[in-house]
Amino acid sequence: MEAIPLSQDSARRLLSAAGFDGPRARLLALGENAVFALAEGPVAKVGRTVELLERARHEMRVARWLAEQGVPAVRAARAEPLLVEGSPMTLWEPLPAPVRQTRPADLAQLLRLVHALPEPPFPLPERDLLGGVERWLGLAQGHVDPADMAFLRARRDEYALAGREVKPVLDPGPIHGDALPRNVLVGPDGPVLMDLETFSTDLREHDLVVMALTRDRYGMPDSQYRSFTSGYGWDVTEWDGCLVLRGARETASAAWVAQQIPGNPAALAEFRRRVASLREGDPAVRWHSF
Repeated sequence: MEAIPLSQDSARRLLSAAGFDGPRARLLALGENAVFALAEGPVAKVGRTVELLERARHEMRVARWLAEQGVPAVRAARAEPLLVEGSPMTLWEPLPAPVRQTRPADLAQLLRLVHALPEPPFPLPERDLLGGVERWLGLAQGHVDPADMAFLRARRDEYALAGREVKPVLDPGPIHGDALPRNVLVGPDGPVLMDLETFSTDLREHDLVVMALTRDRYGMPDSQYRSFTSGYGWDVTEWDGCLVLRGARETASAAWVAQQIPGNPAALAEFRRRVASLREGDPAVRWHSF
């Protein structure tokens, strides 16, 4: 099934179709998924298309395993996803209100736990960092310059090949896959890991490059980056493979914005900013978060 744009209104309609009170649901996030706090109690995550159903199942499987391992992470409120009019929907136990803003050191603390885990009793995929590029660009078909789409596709292929040649410093194994402070909530009992869809087994360095890119592209203060590397115990930018994983992540991040473009002029402007900076090879251009 072809992916279709997901809006807040369409996601609320899907909640209602599943038997929930869609109009009263409180929107928490709108990205590749729409995430709502339901009046009925749980948190619902609504995906765009049936193509993401297996990914939703994977996330719930990972959540159960992390609970068994004692890792502080979100807990599923239902064993399997719902499928509502072709869109997967997962339900989660609500988290307490945060006691403070998440700090990079909180993320480092959780990554140390995740990176110490053994392989689970079920197969984890490799981190397919660039696998979503085609889907994200497809959502912007007709809204962006075809030359920009062709550029990102070529760059995706280039970094996919280069990524196979990097030699890690850390032992490969389970990773979060999208290790950002926004995917951590600090509750009364400490930091809790969220958004487990990209949980994989791969180079641990994937999880660390994200924060280096956050400093360089999104303007995170260097002092905060140093608190992250100190909390984790190593700075990935000291590794000669960092530029390759960073380039792949930048490619994916530029393409990711494309899914927001229909109906959102700000997303189109940001997409153009990111692509232009990659074309020009300018690592100093600041990107805006979406």
